[in-house]
Amino acid sequence: MSEVRKFTKRLSKPGTAAELRQSVSEAVRSSFVLEKTKVVEPLDYENVILQRRVQIYSDPLRDLLIFPIEDVSISVISRQRRTVQSTVPEDALKKAQSLFVKECIKTYSSDWFVVNYKYEEYSGDFRMLPCKSFRPDKIPSHVFEIDEDFEKDEDSSSLCSQKGGVIKQGWLHKANVNSTITVTMKVFKRRYFYLSQLTDGSYILNSYKDEKISKESKGCIFLDACNDVVQCPKMRRYAFELKTIDKYSHYLAAETEQEMEEWLVTLRKIIQSNTESLVQEKKDAVESVQDDESSTQGKSENILESLERSMHPELMKYGRETDQLNKLSRNDGRQNIFSFDPEVQRLDFSGIEPDVKPFEEKCSRRFVVCCQDFSLNLLAQLSDRAEEGPTNVEPFFLSLALFDLKSNCKISADFHVDLNPPCVREMLQEGSEPRAEGAPGQGPGQSLVHGVPESCLRYIKRGVFSVTNPHTEIFLVARVEKVLQGSIAHCAEPYMKNSDPGKTAQKVHKVAKQVCSRLGQYRMPFGWAARPVFKDSQGTLDADGKFSPLYKQDSGKLSNEDMLKLLAEYKKPEKTKLQVIPAQLNIIIKDIPLDFTNCFTASYIPIKPFEKDCEDVAVEVEELVPEVAKYCYPFTVYKNHLYVYPLHLKYENQKVFAKARNIAVCVEFRDSDEADARPLKCIYGKPGGPLLTTHAYAAVLHHNQSPEFYDEIKIELPIHLHQKHHLLFTFYHVSCEINTKATSKKQDTVETQVGFSWVPLLKDGRVVPLERQLPVSCTLPPGYLGLPDPDSRKQPSMDAKWVDGAKPLFKIRIHLDSTIYTQDMHLHKFFHYCQLVQAGAKEVPGELVKYLKCLHAMEIQVMIQFLPVILMQLFRVLTNVTQEDEVAVNCTMVLLHIVSKCHEEGLEHYLRSFLKYVFRAEKPSAKQAKMTHEILVLSMATILKQSADFLAINKLLKYSWFFFEALAKSMAMYLLEENKIKLPRGQRFPESYQHALHSLLLAIIPHVTIRYNEIPEESRNVNFSLANFLKRCLTFMDRGFVFNLINDYISGFSPKDPKLLVEYKFEFLQTICNHEHYIPLNLPMTFSKPKLQRVQDTNLEYSLTDEYCRHHFLVGMLLREASVALQDNYDIRYTAISVLKNLLIKHAFDNRYQHKNQQAKIAQLYLPLFGVLLENLQRVAGPEALTSCPASSPASRDEFICSFPSPSSRSSLIADKDTACGAALPNGHSIKREDSKGSLNSEGATSSPDQSENIRRSSMRSSVSHCGRLDQFEIRTLLMCYLYIVKMISEDTLLAYWNKFSPQELINVLMLLEVCLFHFRYVGKRNIARVQDAWLAKHTAAERKSQTMPALRSRAGTRLQHLGSLESSFTLNHNAGTSEADIVHQALLEGNIATEVCLTVLDTISFFTQSFKTQLLSNDGHNPLMKKVFDIHLAFLKNGQSEAALKHVFASLRAFISKFPSAFFKGRVNMCAALCYEILKCCTSKVSSTRNEASALLYLLMRNNFEFTKRRTFLRTHLQIIIAVSQLIADVALSGGTRFQDSLLIINNFANSDRPMKLFLPKSKI
Repeated sequence: MSEVRKFTKRLSKPGTAAELRQSVSEAVRSSFVLEKTKVVEPLDYENVILQRRVQIYSDPLRDLLIFPIEDVSISVISRQRRTVQSTVPEDALKKAQSLFVKECIKTYSSDWFVVNYKYEEYSGDFRMLPCKSFRPDKIPSHVFEIDEDFEKDEDSSSLCSQKGGVIKQGWLHKANVNSTITVTMKVFKRRYFYLSQLTDGSYILNSYKDEKISKESKGCIFLDACNDVVQCPKMRRYAFELKTIDKYSHYLAAETEQEMEEWLVTLRKIIQSNTESLVQEKKDAVESVQDDESSTQGKSENILESLERSMHPELMKYGRETDQLNKLSRNDGRQNIFSFDPEVQRLDFSGIEPDVKPFEEKCSRRFVVCCQDFSLNLLAQLSDRAEEGPTNVEPFFLSLALFDLKSNCKISADFHVDLNPPCVREMLQEGSEPRAEGAPGQGPGQSLVHGVPESCLRYIKRGVFSVTNPHTEIFLVARVEKVLQGSIAHCAEPYMKNSDPGKTAQKVHKVAKQVCSRLGQYRMPFGWAARPVFKDSQGTLDADGKFSPLYKQDSGKLSNEDMLKLLAEYKKPEKTKLQVIPAQLNIIIKDIPLDFTNCFTASYIPIKPFEKDCEDVAVEVEELVPEVAKYCYPFTVYKNHLYVYPLHLKYENQKVFAKARNIAVCVEFRDSDEADARPLKCIYGKPGGPLLTTHAYAAVLHHNQSPEFYDEIKIELPIHLHQKHHLLFTFYHVSCEINTKATSKKQDTVETQVGFSWVPLLKDGRVVPLERQLPVSCTLPPGYLGLPDPDSRKQPSMDAKWVDGAKPLFKIRIHLDSTIYTQDMHLHKFFHYCQLVQAGAKEVPGELVKYLKCLHAMEIQVMIQFLPVILMQLFRVLTNVTQEDEVAVNCTMVLLHIVSKCHEEGLEHYLRSFLKYVFRAEKPSAKQAKMTHEILVLSMATILKQSADFLAINKLLKYSWFFFEALAKSMAMYLLEENKIKLPRGQRFPESYQHALHSLLLAIIPHVTIRYNEIPEESRNVNFSLANFLKRCLTFMDRGFVFNLINDYISGFSPKDPKLLVEYKFEFLQTICNHEHYIPLNLPMTFSKPKLQRVQDTNLEYSLTDEYCRHHFLVGMLLREASVALQDNYDIRYTAISVLKNLLIKHAFDNRYQHKNQQAKIAQLYLPLFGVLLENLQRVAGPEALTSCPASSPASRDEFICSFPSPSSRSSLIADKDTACGAALPNGHSIKREDSKGSLNSEGATSSPDQSENIRRSSMRSSVSHCGRLDQFEIRTLLMCYLYIVKMISEDTLLAYWNKFSPQELINVLMLLEVCLFHFRYVGKRNIARVQDAWLAKHTAAERKSQTMPALRSRAGTRLQHLGSLESSFTLNHNAGTSEADIVHQALLEGNIATEVCLTVLDTISFFTQSFKTQLLSNDGHNPLMKKVFDIHLAFLKNGQSEAALKHVFASLRAFISKFPSAFFKGRVNMCAALCYEILKCCTSKVSSTRNEASALLYLLMRNNFEFTKRRTFLRTHLQIIIAVSQLIADVALSGGTRFQDSLLIINNFANSDRPMKLFLPKSKI
């Protein structure tokens, strides 16, 4: 700590606020330094691996010790284009002269540079691992006693679901068995009988009141005991008698003769087979009796050998069992315990960063508009070919655009369509077009546009529109124009009249032909129609929507503003006063189909997929997005358009020209104002004409001296713009009179020039702003651009002659839609200055800083649109800094400003894309200059140390991820491009860089550890991004140096830190520990010691010693911090436990380390966790599981509670206060003891919100000590980690570890295993459902939270989420109530965990008994260690295992009894008694296989006893069984009477077929 203080003192200038805070915090903290975990210096990693190279390379598991080579690489990804070819013109870079344009062009044509980390997928949380599945494909389903239906009577489950199942069933009359009444007077009762076969092959006949087996059985007859069946008609019709061996008879009667015959046949068959097998057995017995008697009487032989000689197949199988075979069978079909962890099951990906995608062209809501047909009600047959049918009598032209009523603007460019049939189009071509260049008449253009014949683009009828922000107030407006003829009213009148359409059509056609030939190139407005586009704001197309009628255009309401007003009027329900022209407009709007082909961009570049023979092509229509930051996106393609909108000409007061009424505006784009200058061919033409033309006309209004215009002229700008580029507007008066008789001389004067206006495109080097008012000149003198502004007070030039006193008569609007020119002044000036410096101009000190500071005023949307260009230029300036510290800091400040603006607009994903794909650190131009990463680190540290500018500091902390990721990429590219990656790590980066990093780290520490309260978000962010950066540094740099940085950072925290700081610390550690090569970083190998020490301290790698923490630095630090955290309060413990568990889950599923030897080595790293758990044993065991009286007699009558209380659970049971494992019953019922009496709480106190939880809750709240009890969730999590390590670790390591312990400590080790069985016991579906309901109830009644379970603690603002106590293991969707399926799934998981835990503990305890056999046998097996081992064996039975697990448990018990017979059959009877009691309970199980296994075990216990006494007796077992039976009856546990009988029969069967026993035993059994 002290060294950190020194650093921080050095950081802050004396007298500042930082100093003050510093001293306060120092005073506050100094008192806690004592309890702090000791700082352990990490090992010098690079040195160690160099010195131990031989050891490492000869290790068979060296993959765990060595970083793989080629871990990092650069890949160049070619830019994905939407278009067939690049949008950037081929010679663009040659033509470009401005630095900004050049950089934009480079950006749009360069490829992406990506740094690839080969094992990236392994460097995050376990959820990001590339493993196929965390969960098994099919989760096995386990059968548990507790889930067997309680209502179901025992007999149905036991006797009718047996081996042979039900053989025969039906109604019979049964005589009431009462010996006092003579046979003839017996009372018969009608009963329903089931004949079924038991598992051991014997048969049983059960009777019930009716067909339902669920009721209680009224009696049963064992057919083994019967030796004959005969008819007895005297007694009753269809009666028969079943005779038993002991001269007793059962009388039954059928209802019909046929039924009687069937029963007799079946019963006789069974009895016959029984007698045959008996005869055979007797024969065998006689044969073998001689040798058996001679050889074995009075001698004990090995029990296994003796079983081998038995004739019973099961017994022979048991005789062959060995520990090794048992172990193999346990290993079959094992599951990864973490598969059932709630977090793995939930697999919640919410916290994981989405994939970073490269920049793409913006994807808005797109739809296609297909124009099919437009016809009015005057039609005539114009063509000679009849098949064409009648058509319009004159040409009409459509232009479509989108209008947004909400934003009150036009939101798309115009889409021009010519739907005229060929015969109508011919009317235009007949007239000479004086200005048309490349007119359609001269052989349809063969020229190619981007590889496609221009003729394809002549008449496009499909337009693709896009809308960024769809809503219901967007309209598609179609404007209709015709060839200029006269006033709109006059031209529309024939179409609106109803008289004689045929005659009118001919008349109109005749006039139209003349008009077209004379004025074919001029247009006039005619009408408009509109329709809505979307149904809702999600962008659902209103496909059924229809166009409004065609309304006549009003010459006074032409502008876009007027159109928006008309639309608002049209939208209202009341009838509009607009005049309608009857017409049919057939235009369809539809979604873009998936296989949409042959489409062009707005610049006519073909889009993929594109087929060559294109008939019906579509074109994209440019969207005019409002300039709002949230709709902006970084440009990725070249586009350089200018839209010009002539708006209004005020000519009513001009006195210069005699005639200026029908005014046409001609727009041209020129690059010179000389007398002979030609216009540039760069204006997009209309359908039918060439693609690009030199001029465009606006629509003409008849007899209007102050016309409004709505036309949009689209210009393709040249790449390089200079001062002479300008727009020239020429005004013409167009003569509309059609005088047929006039001479041709008159004809020629169609247009007369009536003025000129011009506007230069650039002003101070950038494109002029939007709306302009221009004066109009009467003439066009050469060099007109040089004329002084009429407003200026300069000497007026003789050449200029202005109309109306040079008033601004002409209004225009310009819209620049370019991705290579900016209208932002600050950006323009910054790049302009950079260009001057590059060109070699002398740098003025402070000048660059001035321009950098001005960039803060840049408009946000410009910043986003040119984001990659601006950021790259700033990094370039940063890299080429010449010794001027101020420039670097100011440059970083601008970067910070841009980064914070992007975050504020929610567009930080663009920054991620920039760093991943675009950012490249360039080499500094000067030799020996510092690299980008070093300069950036220095400027970051400088900013953090300037205590004056707190705003900048806070921003830098908050958005530090950007700078750290830039540093990492810069470092990676430096190593790879300079080929420094081949050097030893210590030589890769200069000393100065390491120093700079260290000082940056020290500058960050106080902002986290001192200011965390004042800036929680900022300090959390910098903590996280610093961790990510240091994790990357472990891949690039000297690892020992990075370990030291990590150590310095963690030293900045103290044990008395508030919760928030502890969370930061663990988040930091978790991030670092997620490194993809975390295992090699921890060097999981042995570090041999000098001879002297070896003798004294063999304990080294097993506990958290300083040596251990130095050698295995990261895992040591994590375990140290976790063990300290366990002594803290709940939230801190929870955080630590979660981090640890998630890391182990990651190891368990990491597909690089799946071999068992690798897993064993990894598990060995975590051995010290055992020590931590043993230290906390009391807390981990929990109050229910822990007891402290090893000497209690487990056989005492009130030791264990019966396992199956009657469903009512009324009984109050007595329990001893010192049970071995708490009174936890197999069915999850548990007892809360306050004194020696306990009452059974059938709610399942372990998991449901009842009084016991409340007691526990209050004690937890009131406990003064931090170190409170651990709750169920924490315990289960810790034990899961423990079980994973125990399961994976090698047996040698485990044994070596156990050998270090004293006998008392070994008992604790075993206690931990017992605790596992208790905490993971399966509580049954009902309890699971109950816990669920409690969970839900708690959430519906949040205000009661404080009194209920220690459940959900609110963890707002933390990244770690969790559910309290047992329900934390639930993976359900809690907000939706608990469904049956959820409970079934939850029970399935719980059952699998319980089974896996059981098998893991079995493995461990079996290995333990093998390893410590001598110690266990001391004092004839009567010693505390043996007692504990035996308790664990019993705990399996007490905690209710699954059917599958019990098979293995019984196998282990068999092995245990045969290994340690003296413990059972010599000395005290405790063990024998306890075992008999538990086995007998299993003999009443509802699960048949369990009953069979239990019966066999009970038999083997007697058999072992028999052998132990040298075949004299098994009195002890016999006696204990009798005691246990009576105890069970007293404990109301012997509910399954029939099942119990069934078990006894099975035992009887064993005895009958076991040769050694038969010789000794009399016939009668228990």
